[in-house]
Amino acid sequence: MALSYGAAEDLLPIGWKTQITEWFNEDTPSFDYGGFVVGSSANTATLFCKSPGILAGVPFFDEVFAQAGCTVEWHVKEGTYIDPSKQGGKVAAATVKGPVRKLLLGERVALNTLARCSGIATKSHEMNVLVRKAGYTGILAGTRKTTPGFRLVEKYGMIVGGVDGHRHDLSSMIMLKDNHIWAKGSITEAVKAAKSVGGFSLKVEVEVDSESAADEAIEAGADVVMLDNFDGEGLRAVARTLKTKWAGKRQVLLECSGGLTTSNVESYINNDIDIISTSSIHQGVPHVDFSLKIDH
Repeated sequence: MALSYGAAEDLLPIGWKTQITEWFNEDTPSFDYGGFVVGSSANTATLFCKSPGILAGVPFFDEVFAQAGCTVEWHVKEGTYIDPSKQGGKVAAATVKGPVRKLLLGERVALNTLARCSGIATKSHEMNVLVRKAGYTGILAGTRKTTPGFRLVEKYGMIVGGVDGHRHDLSSMIMLKDNHIWAKGSITEAVKAAKSVGGFSLKVEVEVDSESAADEAIEAGADVVMLDNFDGEGLRAVARTLKTKWAGKRQVLLECSGGLTTSNVESYINNDIDIISTSSIHQGVPHVDFSLKIDH
């Protein structure tokens, strides 16, 4: 696990548990017919991991079963890479105890959340390992292209996987993209307006598609400039020029984004770029396969 100062669950806000209540309301909006069939006798169930990946999403899994009146005992620590192929095809990751009806009531909600979060953590870790092996020393980050209502889980998975979650929402940082610039009329005016309300505590990032636009953004006072959709060669040339041109004049971070994946990211890597951001670590990633089986 990449975190060194505490458990990732300590990041979670006070109100996060209400999201899980809403998941239950969605999954069982009226009667629990299957629960009627099995009844409420006490039993245990084993959580098996059946495909390789990093375990992530433990607090969400725990809270699903806590709200269902069950308890969870983990046998694997969050952030651990599990390889079932080396252990007979499946690994017993946790034991869940409670009424049979409640075990099955929480089963699918808990598994879906854990599988998705672990998949994101795994992909994030893989990308991080790849760029480090290629010599990159800057920040690898996700994006805000997350699933509505599920962002907290997806950002959590990125962090457990060892990458930067980037801005969590529109209030976390002021990012001015092409539509903002067009609507305001110029980069300079857009940055000026952003700084008038963001104050000293919010960074302003500007998305650009040319060196001249980057210069305007830096001159206007942008804290971060995103070089968007450049090819690898063009990115290296512009980043080097900007770093040289503005050295000792303005402090600015350079970010690159736009279509970066594990198959092409190495061609973009250069250490004049401070941040590489990509949605490929959390959009459309394979889930880690988990199952929950009643012990019998």
